[in-house]
Amino acid sequence: MKPLYTILLIFALTASCKSDKTKTQTEVEKELSIVEKIANAHGFENWKNVTEVQFTFAVDRDTIKGNGRSWTWLPKQDSVYMRAGVQNVRYSRKNLDSVPKNVDRAFINDKYWAFVPFQLVWDKTATISEAKKVEAPISKTQMDMITILYPSEGGYTPGDAYDIYYDQNYMIKEWSYRKGNSAEASLSNTFENYKDYNGIKIATDHKKDEGKWNLNLTNIKIKTE
Repeated sequence: MKPLYTILLIFALTASCKSDKTKTQTEVEKELSIVEKIANAHGFENWKNVTEVQFTFAVDRDTIKGNGRSWTWLPKQDSVYMRAGVQNVRYSRKNLDSVPKNVDRAFINDKYWAFVPFQLVWDKTATISEAKKVEAPISKTQMDMITILYPSEGGYTPGDAYDIYYDQNYMIKEWSYRKGNSAEASLSNTFENYKDYNGIKIATDHKKDEGKWNLNLTNIKIKTE
């Protein structure tokens, strides 16, 4: 019985080591990057179920309400419908030859405001900096910050940079846009009034530090499978 007991003991120890090794590999595979943590905090894991997105993008200045642009986007087909004043445009982003450039540029801009947490994952050509603790430009509180920098060629915003400020829960609270990666920010504003749409969290208000200025997203609908 002694040899059999020894064999069983060795087998148990070997199996245990293999199990620990497998667990370690799994844990490493599951370790998320900062951008993945930010995206997931805003509901990115639910994006795979999204079939349609609707929202209106507008900027209110003082007492003047912006007319805005309304969008319907079918992400799985990458087709877009825009309504802005008397202009109505429907197109596929797979074929942009016949689409006015200002329309698709507007879509990319407005979509970016709505889904910047996801753009951090989607935009594979952009460079993401290491996170660091800094003072946020508007609240003047200490937050973690990463910078997303776009290549100098290609796209609608070549060479531009965005400083993303987020809290301990990886929720974006402020950002600064730096045109052409300039040292000074061209625009800084808040991300506030978050609302949950079928698991997708969107900041519906973006305010500057000074003046009654609010870039807002309204009429939001997220349809899922």
